[in-house]
Amino acid sequence: MSSKPRLLDLFSCAGGAGMGYHRAGFEVVGVDIDPQPRYPFEFIQADALTLDPDFLASFDAIHASPPCQSYSDLAKRNANAHMWPRLIEPVREMLQSLGVPYIIENVEGAPLLNPTVLCGTMFPGLRVIRHRLFESNIELVAPPHGKHPLVFTHDKRKAHYGKLDQNVSFVQVTGGGNCSIANARDALGIDWMNKHELNESIPPAYTEYLGAALMRAVKQETQIAA
Repeated sequence: MSSKPRLLDLFSCAGGAGMGYHRAGFEVVGVDIDPQPRYPFEFIQADALTLDPDFLASFDAIHASPPCQSYSDLAKRNANAHMWPRLIEPVREMLQSLGVPYIIENVEGAPLLNPTVLCGTMFPGLRVIRHRLFESNIELVAPPHGKHPLVFTHDKRKAHYGKLDQNVSFVQVTGGGNCSIANARDALGIDWMNKHELNESIPPAYTEYLGAALMRAVKQETQIAA
């Protein structure tokens, strides 16, 4: 049996967050309501909100990425946010009842409490901006937030159209500025996902960084319990 602290990756999708926590030293188990054939670690197909509390509490830390569509700018523009589930509040209530360190991730505009914002400019090697919010019951501190660079685009209306090389510049993985799938993988630091999965993922670098803080919290709790 592994001696590593165990982390439960809820709403795991294809494992962008899970990979970061794995690199931070956790043994990772993913849970998603949909099949995730490319998830790189142990995987359970289930509705996260119906999991047994004893099962949840058996983990040393929990990450949750509830569906973000209802909070997205696209849903607001299309006035169809009501068509998507809003799960942050019930997920928060569930995690708070467990008494273990947790992180909830979502997009800008989501109702997270005192979230820490991460951006691709904070991590050398990434080539995406991709802001994401992280709420936690432990202290999280973001790295310095760099100036946003110009991003490769196919949109001829943009003043910098044709002036950037998508093989080396920052890119937009989704939307009208779509880069190639090879560049999306390189920009996010992910080499195992298809295009749809890349669209939904966060860079593993984000959770590798946050995982260090989670690991410290877990070790501190272990020392207190001892």
